Amino acid sequence: KILPGIGRTAREHMRQVTAVCRQFVEEFGEAKGNILLTGNTGVGKTFLANCIAKELMDRYYSVIYLSSGDLFDIFSKWKFDSQAEEGMKDMYEYILDCDLLVIDDLGTELNNSFTSSQLFYCLNERLNRKKGTVISTNLSLNALRDTYTERVTSRIMSYYRILPVYGDDIRLKKRREGRE
Repeated sequence: KILPGIGRTAREHMRQVTAVCRQFVEEFGEAKGNILLTGNTGVGKTFLANCIAKELMDRYYSVIYLSSGDLFDIFSKWKFDSQAEEGMKDMYEYILDCDLLVIDDLGTELNNSFTSSQLFYCLNERLNRKKGTVISTNLSLNALRDTYTERVTSRIMSYYRILPVYGDDIRLKKRREGRE
């Protein structure tokens, strides 16, 4: 069925999204870009982010893949835990400096002013260092703005390729097909 507002099927749209992801990987050496994958639960955002990460690791780029909760946990330990190991400081710096950072499920972590300020710092610092970032989220752009701040959303809207992912929940679909 044709998706309203897009004028094509979810399959046709996903072919285009996949082509953009492949182009992102192919051009990564020249321009370490940024992608925001948005969409409902189970439509393939995490799968796409994993595919991008694997392709770039196969090409010997440094990649860190973290859920948003794990990312902010590292930031919190680095900032507030005086007993944190030296390795935590190294991890914090490596998050800012790796070739590609993948932040999975942004918006599922407990949000507060600390997470918002750390997200802004992380994204801004990575942009300044010309490092690539891929973010997956169930949040719309308006929800991102409401959750994190106008500053964070402005960076994303200005410097990220925004790829909405449409379709049915693949996990539920597989489960239903498995029972039949």
